[in-house]
Amino acid sequence: MDLGLKDKVVLVTGGSKGIGLACARAFAAEGAKVAIVSRDPANLARAREQLASEGLHVHLTRADLHEPHGAADIVEEVTTAVGPIDVLVNSAGAARRYDPETLDADAFRATMEAKYFPYIYPQQEVLRRMAERAKADGAAEPGTIVNIIGMGGKVASDIHIAGGAANAALMLATVGLAHYYARYGIRINAINPGATLTERVEEATRLEAGQQGVSLAEALAKGQAKVPLGRYAKSEEIADVALFLASRRASYVTGAIIPMDGGSTPLI
Repeated sequence: MDLGLKDKVVLVTGGSKGIGLACARAFAAEGAKVAIVSRDPANLARAREQLASEGLHVHLTRADLHEPHGAADIVEEVTTAVGPIDVLVNSAGAARRYDPETLDADAFRATMEAKYFPYIYPQQEVLRRMAERAKADGAAEPGTIVNIIGMGGKVASDIHIAGGAANAALMLATVGLAHYYARYGIRINAINPGATLTERVEEATRLEAGQQGVSLAEALAKGQAKVPLGRYAKSEEIADVALFLASRRASYVTGAIIPMDGGSTPLI
């Protein structure tokens, strides 16, 4: 199936590891021109080596997306080095867990700065440029955005209230902006992964194993047994859906929030 992604310019934030890296790999394998951004130069170097060993090459950009000017600079750099951005995949940022009794104003602010704004800042800069292209040349589809958010914005967890609030805000921004920018042919969608086999989940599972006095394998099996499909997601599975949403095969899909939690949350 031709997804129509060959030579498309794709920017993946948080693209040096986990789901972001899986997305970068998937788009590059489709022949897209991929740029990845991360704060950590070591992670970027590791990602480049890993992808190069697979015959895939990406443009690397180191930046902190927690402030708007940094995001604007990155978009400008990628546009100059690779070309106008056709696809933005937002996968940067992670929120800390807090005991509800320790939540205060600083914790809520820090969480929004860690998860919400690293998505919003690059998204707004990319949207501005996509809309300008649409107005200038009337392109049928001047670009598309896929936000990798998380099920924490749908279901409240005692230890993820602040992070869940950031996720919920990102979902609202996704749907609201999709409604507005559809007039320019710009599509914006989101994916809500549940537990996914990444370094972050492995670290959390290792902590749980220590608390429960069991092995990592036992703790992982226990966690996966709670999922109706019987296992956690693979990063590559999230990336496959991101590919579809960004492709011409999803040309009439916008404002969608797609759950990927193996059936764990039976919500309409």
